[in-house]
Amino acid sequence: MKIEISIAPYPEMRYETAGDWQFRGDDLHIMVADLGDWRMECCVAFHEMAEALICRWQGITEETVDEFDFAFTGDGEPGDDPACPYRTAHRIASALEFALALALDLDWKVYEERIESL
Repeated sequence: MKIEISIAPYPEMRYETAGDWQFRGDDLHIMVADLGDWRMECCVAFHEMAEALICRWQGITEETVDEFDFAFTGDGEPGDDPACPYRTAHRIASALEFALALALDLDWKVYEERIESL
């Protein structure tokens, strides 16, 4: 498996999100919105990679994730919703993201505010 990470301007994202993942065959492509700080972008990419790999392992398809995400109308992130089919994968990925942010000396509040400003 090849894992490719791209940074793109926010308007180029598939929907309103800071990070997105897609499998192309066996290869994983991760797109991250430009946050102006490589540490923040790495945290988003780390989250997306973990979520995608856990979903794959659990048999949760990309199509299932996309269907839920694109239809989501609630508050916050789709993965935090109790009805989310990939909620466990998302929550584990969020914990890993937080740990990386801590290791990179990112202020979590500043990081969240930057993402919310997109």
